[in-house]
Amino acid sequence: MLTLSVLGFLAERPMHAYELRRHISDLIGHNRPVSDGALYPAINRLRQVGYVERRSEPGDSAPARHILSITAEGRAELLQRLAHPKPTEITDGGAFFTLLAFLSQLTDPAQQAAVLQQRLDFLNQPASFFSRSGTPVRIKDVQDPYRKGMLIMARAAQQAERAWLGEKLRELREASEGDA
Repeated sequence: MLTLSVLGFLAERPMHAYELRRHISDLIGHNRPVSDGALYPAINRLRQVGYVERRSEPGDSAPARHILSITAEGRAELLQRLAHPKPTEITDGGAFFTLLAFLSQLTDPAQQAAVLQQRLDFLNQPASFFSRSGTPVRIKDVQDPYRKGMLIMARAAQQAERAWLGEKLRELREASEGDA
């Protein structure tokens, strides 16, 4: 998620590492805090493989600032990651939301739709926090009020996500048909 976030934000515009960390924290920090100890090594790895470059810019009455920007190779990597997400980027809610935050970087509505369809297919599979031998437990059969609350909230969130995905997929398919 960190690599995808770095490439995604830098695809939007160049920025310095402090600003980048703030944007990443705003996006994924509620799930996993972003520390300098994680961000700077990730940036350095991306620089070493040629996905990110750094240039110095004079500071206003301060030391020079290092501005990060994505390279053509980095943009290609970002687009590849967005078009062909890992299975966990579809099944893990936090990872999917990070992917979703940058999906507009894919300009082909058919590619966007393919990613959203993968998520919808995953959500449409029978699943539950609590199951007996693989069969989801019915809410009315859960006695613990907190576990019942977990099920109610999770199912409501999934229902809302399915509805949004269905609507967005219709829009993207109409856009793809309009281009054809």
